[in-house]
Amino acid sequence: MDRRHFLYAAGLGSVAMTSGCVPSARKSQPPVFQVPRLRLSRDRIVKETVGLRPFRASGPRIEKEMLGNKTIVHNYGHGGSGWSLSWGTGHLARELVLATGVKKVALLGSGTVGLATARLLQEKGCEVTIYTKDLPPNVTSSLATGTWSPASRVCDPKVATAAFRQQWEAATRYSFRTFQFLLGMNDIAAWVDEYNVSHQPPTGQPDPSLGGEVFHLDGLVPERQTLSRRQHPFGAPYVTWRSNMMFNIPSYLHYQLSTFMMLGGKLTIREIKTLEDIDALPETCVVNCMGLGAKAIFNDEELTPVSGQLACLIPQSEVTYKLNVPGANIISRKDGIYLGGNGLVGNWDTTPKREYTEKWVDVIQQVMNEMRHA
Repeated sequence: MDRRHFLYAAGLGSVAMTSGCVPSARKSQPPVFQVPRLRLSRDRIVKETVGLRPFRASGPRIEKEMLGNKTIVHNYGHGGSGWSLSWGTGHLARELVLATGVKKVALLGSGTVGLATARLLQEKGCEVTIYTKDLPPNVTSSLATGTWSPASRVCDPKVATAAFRQQWEAATRYSFRTFQFLLGMNDIAAWVDEYNVSHQPPTGQPDPSLGGEVFHLDGLVPERQTLSRRQHPFGAPYVTWRSNMMFNIPSYLHYQLSTFMMLGGKLTIREIKTLEDIDALPETCVVNCMGLGAKAIFNDEELTPVSGQLACLIPQSEVTYKLNVPGANIISRKDGIYLGGNGLVGNWDTTPKREYTEKWVDVIQQVMNEMRHA
């Protein structure tokens, strides 16, 4: 028995290559993935939350408009792709700000999009004041899954224009490049193994429950690989694998906010409810990163919530992978193992429903029961 197999047998091998990719002794043979079994039960659920994704059918709003003598730069409406696109759309918004020549900038919102945009403005010498009703963890960005998914509910593909596609590609590439410089910094971003497991053959169409997205860029994250039955322990006949990026949300938001303050950023706790509140701000250039908060203030009828519930399991150190199955998914982070799988368009209710959690537990438990070994 070689050292890697010995460590796995002793319960340590799962940390060798994320979820335990153990290469065969023969180079010509494909790798075998040894996936630690998740300990799953309802009494291990310690938290349930509901986040509201700010969805616009035409895609995020990144444009400039005038409000009296103030310039408003919009950067909101990212759907489920805010974490992934934050640096890219922040860069596009920054270009609009820099074109004004103004250096003192107000920024509305302290979620991941707002913080990334503020940091980018600081890089160009802007003096930024963030105005926000709440701080992390009391923001929508704290209620996300935290995986690289730049096309997750980012738009309605039936109405997306060629101009939007071009904008999305630019934002995606910029974000991806920026995240590569954050890897290795206190685990705020990391690569993990992601498995898609199903009893049904792939249809060829993107399946959101299996990590499918309508838009895709080659050359960023590795392509999914179909695994043979001998390469994985799952009981289902259709299994794919790829490496993907994950964000440890609490540490990431703390890092962003701390760095913003360290670089001289200012922070004011103030709820913005009306255009008059914006007009009263001393800054003449205002960046709007309010997410759903922009709907009423700017009369954006296109903006609508897509609610997503998450249930958090106690962390399990050897479980470091993401798993997508029809009807449910899990992602392991430092602060817990998160179960999810729903997206309710137009739903403003942030009250968790226990029946969703119980369904996901049952679905994932069945997958664990079918695994051929621990």
